This record gives sequence, C-alpha cells and structure tokens, in this order.
Amino acid sequence: MVADRYPGVILAGGRSTRMGGRDKALCAVAGRRMIDLVVQHLAPQCGPLAINANGDAARFADLALPVLPDSLPDHPGPLAGVLAGLDWAASGAKGADAIVTVAADTPFFPPDLVARLRVAAGVRGLAIAASRDAAGHMRVHPTFGLWPLHLRGALRAALLAGERRVGQWALGQGAAVAEFESLPFDPFFNINTPEDIAHANRLAATRDAV
Repeated sequence: MVADRYPGVILAGGRSTRMGGRDKALCAVAGRRMIDLVVQHLAPQCGPLAINANGDAARFADLALPVLPDSLPDHPGPLAGVLAGLDWAASGAKGADAIVTVAADTPFFPPDLVARLRVAAGVRGLAIAASRDAAGHMRVHPTFGLWPLHLRGALRAALLAGERRVGQWALGQGAAVAEFESLPFDPFFNINTPEDIAHANRLAATRDAV
C-alpha cells in the first residue's frame, strides 16, 4: 500500500478520571470537540480511520467511523487499543502491514507525524514519537506510533502477562524514535484536566494550532 496511507486508529479508550468522568474526546477546544480536531489532523495522513473506545459507541456515531472496543477486560490501557487497531487492520481487506495510532486527547499533533514515523521506523517498521525541548530534554509519546501487524501475537501475549507500559513495551520490541521539536510548544501536549482545556484554548488563540 502507499506508505503514507496506513490505517489510522485514534486511542480514546481511557476512563478520563482526571476530567471528572467526562469523555475527553468529546470536550471542546477552540469551540470544537477534540475528536473532531484529531480526525481533521489525522485524515490527510492516513487511509481508513477507526476509534478505539469502550462504552457506548453511539456517542461517535456522527463521525461514521468504526469504533473498536478493547478485546481484553478491565481497561488495560493504550496498549489494548493498539492491539484492537492491529486486529481491525488485519481482519479487513485494507492491504496494510502496519497501523498508525494517535491519542484522542492531543489535538495539536504534527501534520507530518506519519511521514516522520515511517522514516524513523526504516526496515524495523516500528516507531514511536518523542518531543525535545529547548534544553535538550526528550519526552517519549508512545501512543503516537507506527505499529507493524506482525506484532499482534507478541502484544497480545504481553497484555495477557500484565504489561501495561506502552513505551517500555515498544522500545523492548526495537522501536525507533521519531523526534519533534517542542517549539513554540510541545505538539504532543495532551489534555487531562479542565485546566489543560483552558491552556489548550489559550494556545489555540495565539496561533493557528487547530
């Protein structure tokens, strides 16, 4: 398949506990739902899109996208969403050998995310994103990744064995890291609290972030 048209999976399976139980993906930033902003930014970079989410899928019905619940119980976290995306891509006639994942609570991610993940992945086929600040400190953002389908079996086994740390598991599989600058702010700024929403609105007001 065309390398920049991997299937894309939006990870929205968290419980939003720090948002007081509100579904973060449906919270508004700059007057629009975060899920809409994420779809807008991801669609030009990927092929078919799907949402990994638990609970009532009808809340995303207006997007007309497949909603993929975790296949494992008790909300195992983003790794379970990656697995759900890999299973979805493998089950259909999508012609894909990998998927791209992004987080539903991170509306400012880069427009060249997929292209740079692919370059970083090289022959390994596996890469995760990271940002580096002005002081040179790097922060890994493993929910933004390029995941080859051949990892399905290993990931399922890891989850059943209790693995929950996305970055640790990815790096243990030999993931490359695609670095992005954090100027003027970290493009992987993620929203967890009402205060984060207020900050995101300020960011959006000062530049064409959305």
